[in-house]
Amino acid sequence: MAERRWATGMVAAALLWAAPVMPAMAQAAPPPADPARVAIPLRVATDRPGTTFEGWGTALAWFANVTGGYPPETRDRLADLFYGRDGLGWTIARYNIGGGNAADTPPYLRTGAAVPGFWRKPAGATGSDWWRADDPAMWDWSADAAQRWWLDAIRERVRQPIFEAFSNSPPWFMTVSGRVSGATKGTDDNLRPGAEPQFATYLARVVDELQRRHRIAFRTLSPVNEPNTDYWFAANTQEGAHWSPARQGMMIDAADAALKARGLKTVIAAPDETNSTLFVADWAGWNAATRARVGQLNVHSYGNVHQTAVRDIARAANIRLWMSEHDMSADKDLENFESMTTPLAFAEHLVGDFRRLEPAAWVFWQAVETLSGRNGKPGSNWGLIKMDLTAPAPGPQSIHITRKYWTMANFSRYVRPGYRLIPIDDIDSIAALSPDRATLVVVHVNAGPVRRDLSLAGTGYHLAETVVTDATHNAAPVAGRTMVAQPRSITTFVLRR
Repeated sequence: MAERRWATGMVAAALLWAAPVMPAMAQAAPPPADPARVAIPLRVATDRPGTTFEGWGTALAWFANVTGGYPPETRDRLADLFYGRDGLGWTIARYNIGGGNAADTPPYLRTGAAVPGFWRKPAGATGSDWWRADDPAMWDWSADAAQRWWLDAIRERVRQPIFEAFSNSPPWFMTVSGRVSGATKGTDDNLRPGAEPQFATYLARVVDELQRRHRIAFRTLSPVNEPNTDYWFAANTQEGAHWSPARQGMMIDAADAALKARGLKTVIAAPDETNSTLFVADWAGWNAATRARVGQLNVHSYGNVHQTAVRDIARAANIRLWMSEHDMSADKDLENFESMTTPLAFAEHLVGDFRRLEPAAWVFWQAVETLSGRNGKPGSNWGLIKMDLTAPAPGPQSIHITRKYWTMANFSRYVRPGYRLIPIDDIDSIAALSPDRATLVVVHVNAGPVRRDLSLAGTGYHLAETVVTDATHNAAPVAGRTMVAQPRSITTFVLRR
């Protein structure tokens, strides 16, 4: 911040020094209008490349459970927008293995959240102890066709996709409450005591079967989600389950054993905690053997406290780290496809995640959210694309692309898989270097009203392309030979040797 105040002062001093001298009695003409600007020198450490970045993506889950059943032209358009070369260029997808409520449970989960499980209850079975994993009649491989459509669509569009399977809840018959939305109290574990091997067998079999049926590979399996929170209670409207750190450890051990028993190469990702503070508590509750079974550390960024602690845990353990879920809407910013308020806040958050976590991947939560405010209630700006997910699938489907989508494009189209994250000294910027070191990408967020004239000297790289998202540009190239970040904009600078 000191550098920016110094730079501002120098600009002001230069303007004063250059002002024409008027006769003492003459009235000076007003100076021409000139937008406020500051000069900010940037320094990048291309000699200290850091994390190798693997890519961008989204959780499928709810929106895929709806949109995968849309007419071909609509769902193909969505898949192109996210995973196509002319779209966001994403390469990662997190597939949600549904738990599934009992068939006679009255519907209560939010739109799309009732992701079907792959179990089948035999006729006449009662209670909760009827399921047998070794009985083919108790599996339903026709389930979840809509979300599974996305697995094929992504495989067809991405040369080297990375798939992760994740679970929000065990099936209802493995739970204490009989509901996939959580225990009666949100602080109670909902998996029945001793049911870890049974649930692990369920997850591993689903991973194995879907890999074969869809000709894909799940690199990782995340058996718990936001586990050490009080979010998940029976009356909640989405699947979820509380797991104490001790029960997390038991589930990680069981899931790893189940994957290996099937001869799968899939490894465990955990704990997919909601924020870094709880992640640290989870890690502290696992023993050394459990930690050794984890092949990838996942953390969500609903909060930015202790993010560097998570980074250091991953480094010390030599385990790959993902930021595996985030979305947001700026405070009191009602649904608006054109507003820059939420996109700027989102971009600042993303930059902060990169600077503090230094993750190998950054994964969005729900790429498509339902249109808000349908019942007279004000809506939010969650999601990159808005659609009426409550509308009947055969009908016409309007796709509303928000400026948050174009903000994501400023990052995901240019910081590509295989690039190395590199240190940059500006708090509003991230930087990445291509594998051949020929291309340097800087993404800068200017949320304020003052233009920023950026400079990057002594690197041997020269500006080749400038791409802007603001109130009038949608990830659009703009002319210019200097690094200028206009007010309230996200700007990507592509520099080459």
